[in-house]
Amino acid sequence: MAAGKIHAHEADRDIGLVRRLLAAQFPQWAAQPIERVPSTGTDHALYRLGDDQVVRLPLAWGAAKGLDKELTWLPRLAPLLPVAIPVVLGTGLPAEGYRLPWAVYRWLDGENPRIDHIADPDVLATDLAVFIAALQRVDLADGPAAYRGGPLATQDAGTRAALADLGEVVDTEAATAAWDAALRAPGWSGPPVWVHADLMPGNVLVRQGRLTAVLDFSTVGVGDPACDLIVGWFLLPAPAREAFRAAVHVDDATWARGRGWALSLALGQVAYFRDTNPVIVADARRVIRAVLTDHLPHLQRSNSNQTP
Repeated sequence: MAAGKIHAHEADRDIGLVRRLLAAQFPQWAAQPIERVPSTGTDHALYRLGDDQVVRLPLAWGAAKGLDKELTWLPRLAPLLPVAIPVVLGTGLPAEGYRLPWAVYRWLDGENPRIDHIADPDVLATDLAVFIAALQRVDLADGPAAYRGGPLATQDAGTRAALADLGEVVDTEAATAAWDAALRAPGWSGPPVWVHADLMPGNVLVRQGRLTAVLDFSTVGVGDPACDLIVGWFLLPAPAREAFRAAVHVDDATWARGRGWALSLALGQVAYFRDTNPVIVADARRVIRAVLTDHLPHLQRSNSNQTP
């Protein structure tokens, strides 16, 4: 794998490529300053264009496939949500040796929060719950299936493969027990609801501690609401996670499935990125520890309720 890349088949890109793409397809914007946006994201490279635009280049085809979904649904979802979401200003075609579709978006101000630098975690927890609730109330017909909107069991093979690969890295015995418990949770029996399906810290923007925008709707769709609960473990410290749980008003089974999603994603991140993205791996290992810490009291309660 080439130096600096996190995927085996990742597309080459740099500021020069962005300027050539713009000159050929959006000459009205080509003379503006271009600056790479530092990011640990795994799907797109971002380049700020002037003061109020950003060019988003997918790193691989899997990320590029979500552009059509955003073009269809972002304008319809925007007026129904309490915070800003991306606005597509122009779509670009493969060219200049870059083989993927790409796009120019409106720049949204804010910063990605970090779990150890949140001004008031309980306030952010409430803001996130308000966003999730608003998204679930969306009543738009013909919504696509969300990327992670299906049963948790669809992740079983990949999760167990990651567990088998991480014997020297994480407590796989405890993680396996937590995963098995999550799979035993009853599935979603209600109607499919709208979910973002990738509420990771990199897709959240805050200003002065308040949620101001949610990014990257390439995974959006309808399904089980449990997948959006991952933000509770990926972004919130334990006390705020409890505030978040109270604010989203989910039952025990949905919370258990959400915890399972967080564990599955974190295990997969450690296994996939451990040689290429140390920031993501460190965050994922913290998520695993948080899930296991949460799971232990649950396991103890379950055992105490068993008949001797």
